[in-house]
Amino acid sequence: MHTMTMTVFLEVQIRDDVAADTVEAAIRETLAQTAARQGNESLEVLVDDEDPTRMVVLERWTTAEDHDAYVAWRATPEGAAEALGAVLAAPPVTKTFGRTISL
Repeated sequence: MHTMTMTVFLEVQIRDDVAADTVEAAIRETLAQTAARQGNESLEVLVDDEDPTRMVVLERWTTAEDHDAYVAWRATPEGAAEALGAVLAAPPVTKTFGRTISL
């Protein structure tokens, strides 16, 4: 059985009262932890052209199970993304994509 890769869009709204360098440091710290997790293939942060406080983290995972294990780890005290949490204006919104259409 072929296990499909998982693509995740993590939409975040950053507080507008936090310095850009603080925000970027929090994102880099958090995503360095994400990148180190088993099955993470790539990470990219996309910044909205019209509203730089809105960003999407584009994540690619080898399997859905790898992503599930990562989400479970993030829910633990060890995995808490405190640096990123401190600069968020609202809880992040996660959208997962396990199926693609061949072109």
